Amino acid sequence: VFNVRRIHSQAEFEKAAEEVKHLKTKPADDEMLFIYGHYKQATVGDVNTERPGMLDFKGKAKWDAWNELKETTEEDAMKAYINKAEELKRKYGI
Repeated sequence: VFNVRRIHSQAEFEKAAEEVKHLKTKPADDEMLFIYGHYKQATVGDVNTERPGMLDFKGKAKWDAWNELKETTEEDAMKAYINKAEELKRKYGI
């Protein structure tokens, strides 16, 4: 069965991912980590890399944000990403 809703979600997700790049103001670190983690979970799935080394603070934070979503479905990650992108657009403008 061809899932039309899934394709609609994918298109919405891709649009949201593009719009997040054009926010007037850079979101707060925690908002950026939410976006990063959900994007990776939606596009790659569960973490598939080793956690970055001790001195790579930014890399570790990003890895942790993604790893927290382990076992989250691609569709759920997309929905959460889209909802957060909409919130960020309202908050920061586009």
